[in-house]
Amino acid sequence: MKYSQLSLSRRGLLAAGGAAGVGALLAACGGNKDESGSSPAASATAAGPWAFTDDQPKDLKADKTPSKVVAFTGTAAALVDLGLQDKIVGVFGETKKTDGTAEAQAGSLDINKVQIIGNAWGEFSVEKYAALAPELLVTHMFDPGAYWYIPDESKDQILKLAPTATITVGRVPLTKPIERYAELAESLGADLNAPKVVADKARFEKAAADLSAAAKAAGGIKVLAGSGAADIFYVSNPKVSSDLMYFKELGVDVIVPEKTDGGDYYESLSWENADKYHADIIWLDARTGTLQPNDLASKPGWSALPAVKANQVFPWQAVPIYSWAGSAPLLEALTAAITKSKKLA
Repeated sequence: MKYSQLSLSRRGLLAAGGAAGVGALLAACGGNKDESGSSPAASATAAGPWAFTDDQPKDLKADKTPSKVVAFTGTAAALVDLGLQDKIVGVFGETKKTDGTAEAQAGSLDINKVQIIGNAWGEFSVEKYAALAPELLVTHMFDPGAYWYIPDESKDQILKLAPTATITVGRVPLTKPIERYAELAESLGADLNAPKVVADKARFEKAAADLSAAAKAAGGIKVLAGSGAADIFYVSNPKVSSDLMYFKELGVDVIVPEKTDGGDYYESLSWENADKYHADIIWLDARTGTLQPNDLASKPGWSALPAVKANQVFPWQAVPIYSWAGSAPLLEALTAAITKSKKLA
């Protein structure tokens, strides 16, 4: 699918608007370290040669391990969570707000230490990218052959400047891209046995168990994940969105839209028909560019929804950071929402 086509599907939602084995891993984290604090295996990986098979699938190889990585901002955040801040030289995608603070999808990325070569959908400076002399470009792949946030009109120029790795994040549960980004990070020299990474994974697994327990105790509370736009209410599809798919696997009753459009990612409802699905909780897309509860208050179709009346609307970061550290808060937030909410008549 081309960039322009994808913009009508996944980006349409944006512009309009996730267990076992922690014990073994903890036991393994006491391995030997070299003088830099990295494990011998991680140090050897960092030296190269380097090879990784992405999800196209495409075999990527280099004489030495890439040390200058440019990535979609959310991807960069995941790699930073795994210990690779110093390898990230540039990012693209929403990174910095107008007030100079970091966007949520930047996570723990230090945005002042990277070159922002694009700060919005459609922005990607080929000149700034080339000037960085990149050794690897990394981004999400929602649909086969689609490069997330890489403009179709300049794609050929961009892709010939450095090897490009894509990781599938659509139509797979949240845990899959988390694992794949961890594998990529490890190939780049990350130590997955580092204490912080082990702790982050343990937090994620606990969050998953807690969410499953909360969903079971809630007795069938229905959750609708949606995004608000001026004329449309988008209902997201858990059969496609990785986080919603995982939440459903954990037992959360996420509403599945009956008639999807936009590449099956969502169903578009007019505000007159926003009450098509009965939801006890609305998980509302909180990304920049989407309408929030205060923006929607004037719309009768919104204000009449039972979940809105019951004050059971909660923010949702709809494109996760695909790391254990980045995704655990998503699970924890949904657990908190379910725990404090009630089933509505």
